[in-house]
Amino acid sequence: MRSARHLLRLSLLSALVLVSACKKQEETKPEATAAEATQAAAPKQKALKVGLVTDVGGRGDQSFNDSALRGLELWGAGKKLESGSYKNAPPEELKASLPPDLASHDIAPVAITPVVLQSKVPEDYEPNLQLLVDQGVSMAVGVGFMLENAVETVARRNPDAKFLLIDSQLVSADGKPYTLPNVRTVMFREEQGSFLVGALAGLTTKTNKVGFVGGMEVPLIKKFEAGFRAGVAATHPKATVLVNYTGSFDNVSAGKQVGQDLVAKGADVVYHAAGSDGLGVIQAVKEARAAGKPVFVIGVDSDQSHLAPEAVLTSMLKRVDLGVYEAVRDLAEGKFTGGDMMLGLKEGGVAYAPVRVDFPGKAEALQKVEELRAKVISGEIQVPTSPTQTAAPARP
Repeated sequence: MRSARHLLRLSLLSALVLVSACKKQEETKPEATAAEATQAAAPKQKALKVGLVTDVGGRGDQSFNDSALRGLELWGAGKKLESGSYKNAPPEELKASLPPDLASHDIAPVAITPVVLQSKVPEDYEPNLQLLVDQGVSMAVGVGFMLENAVETVARRNPDAKFLLIDSQLVSADGKPYTLPNVRTVMFREEQGSFLVGALAGLTTKTNKVGFVGGMEVPLIKKFEAGFRAGVAATHPKATVLVNYTGSFDNVSAGKQVGQDLVAKGADVVYHAAGSDGLGVIQAVKEARAAGKPVFVIGVDSDQSHLAPEAVLTSMLKRVDLGVYEAVRDLAEGKFTGGDMMLGLKEGGVAYAPVRVDFPGKAEALQKVEELRAKVISGEIQVPTSPTQTAAPARP
């Protein structure tokens, strides 16, 4: 009996010590910050599914499609694709991808889940877009003007779904642009960015010959050519511009062949607007430089300097990533609207990448390019959108 009372006292004493310790721990625990309390109290936002259909250039083109994917995956979702699955991207990687000129756009990931379908042939565009809708995405992105018909067809078939079309307006059967309430189109003033890199090419060339390589010979790519040629003329009126088209956007070997041809004809600065074909152009110039020729290449859409650091003079940046990100952000915030958007130098839609290579007169050349940039933004310089508005291009 005495033993039982002894055990009871010990149990009660242990309980009192435990309660006292817990109370002390609660008293010494720091209060939650207001932000923490708000975050804890707020309901967790459900991630929206946003789908994207590439054009035939696909993931890995280091240019147009990869820029769109950056806007969706890295900037929009804060994710990166590794071994076939998404993982959270390190904050430093996201920060490194944001150029200083976009600081005012407040780019930060939102609550979305990306879904990407790659197109092998143009016939994939429409079924891929419909598949995204069937999978319940809140918005489907069509990357490239070649998806215009597919986006139009699927958007009409699914009026409750939202769509983003990059690089083209919707065009009616009689060729007139029109809008749908569930489709946003984003286009760019490619001629303005091309004008700046053309001006730099004119200031850099030593042979007085520069080259332009286009992909498909369509009005959109003609804007690149027109701007480039106008820029060259602005800084080096006597320079010859050699122009050639590959006829595709997914043929690296064709791009390399055309690039080699232009270099052989004396072009010492070559600008490409040819999708994956441009990877071949860059390789051609890289090999020519390794063989001792002082030649440069100008990339397009994304900063392509990492592909050939010694050979890439700069790149004409076409902010497809920005166009995609802003649509994603608007969707997440319930602010998505249809209609047409146009992004140029003033809006941060086009620019040129940092010039990392050295050449005689670099500082003066960049100063001149910046002066021209200010004149384009102010409207003092109107950049042509078609080669027919300037002198006829010289063809090899």
